Amino acid sequence: MSGAWFETVAEAQRRAKKRLPKSVYGALIAGGQAGRTLKDNIDAFGELEFLPHTAELPRERTMSTTVMGQDISLPVLISPTGVQAVHPDGEVAVARGAAAADTAMGLSSFASRSIEDVSSANEKLFFQMYWSGDRELLLQRVERAAKAGAKGLIVTLDWTFSSGRDWGSPMIPEKIDLKALLHFAPEGMLRPRWVLDFLRRGGIPDLTVPNMALPGQPAPTFFGVYGEWMQTPMPTWADVQWLREQWDGPFMVKGIMHTEDARRAVDAGATAISVSNHGGNNLDSTPAPIRVLPGIAEAVGDQAEVLLDGGIRRGGDVIKALALGADAVMIGRAYLWGLAANGQAGVQNVLDILRSGIDSTLMGLGRASIHDLVPSDIIVPNGFTRSPLSGR
Repeated sequence: MSGAWFETVAEAQRRAKKRLPKSVYGALIAGGQAGRTLKDNIDAFGELEFLPHTAELPRERTMSTTVMGQDISLPVLISPTGVQAVHPDGEVAVARGAAAADTAMGLSSFASRSIEDVSSANEKLFFQMYWSGDRELLLQRVERAAKAGAKGLIVTLDWTFSSGRDWGSPMIPEKIDLKALLHFAPEGMLRPRWVLDFLRRGGIPDLTVPNMALPGQPAPTFFGVYGEWMQTPMPTWADVQWLREQWDGPFMVKGIMHTEDARRAVDAGATAISVSNHGGNNLDSTPAPIRVLPGIAEAVGDQAEVLLDGGIRRGGDVIKALALGADAVMIGRAYLWGLAANGQAGVQNVLDILRSGIDSTLMGLGRASIHDLVPSDIIVPNGFTRSPLSGR
């Protein structure tokens, strides 16, 4: 229906805020500690500028590409995010929206829907894992992903378990029991449409994570697997190499912010890396990924595909990332707002907004293809980039 369509990601966010209970929306927008990194993820793109052309612009523009072996119609992928309780259909709706836009999806191991259900909705699926549990458990999850048809594996390493926020965090219950229902009842009364949508589809989300279930066992709770993750010793690069050897296909290491880590990931066998600071939810005062992207892209060269996630809100942001060395980008909050605003159609809506912005920016820059972009298409101010060697 035309009235449900929105023209910008900002409008999707506004509608998500209007539709979601306060705590659910608060979990979407929160960042680590003082939120400095969260803010810089957005602000950094605004410091980069275009210098457009005005004549002999290309009549047709191409934005299709291939990432981790999958042909996609635009250089924007769905980044894995956990427990998508903003809409009853959750990750399945996201998968369908991404499939309609002809792009790939990363599915979190902490997702609210099973990899089998999601892969049936979008065959261009990558399964994301945290380093949680012993090698036997990790191998079971890898084998399940392969059996379900996942085309690639994403290993997320950027997490320090420092999740406190200076402004406070919304309460997230371990499970939806009577106590939790009573606590959240006032919020639900203020957002009755959200509650009714879930009740019509079987009930309020139970906050379990089916992709972390042991064979023959019920799905554990989010905080149950979070505890397993926290208690697992941090991986070494030798561990990462071992996991890579267990997976016969594209293999991404997500959370790279340092050139040394980029090189080590490639040495461990990664075929792709994602320059990411976990959406501003990890170590606060980390710079925006776009600030370190040029140095990391140079360090990696053509040894691995380079993706970026963090702060993408417009098609122009995508172009800036591609011009500075990324092969594609991944989005998180943007599609979750679309999902909250209008389900599957809202996810596709967000992707179409980015597609349109990519196309118009290519035309303005006089580029017929995303593959023609070069760093000189972007005006980078002095002091914008960061590197461990120069401190800039």
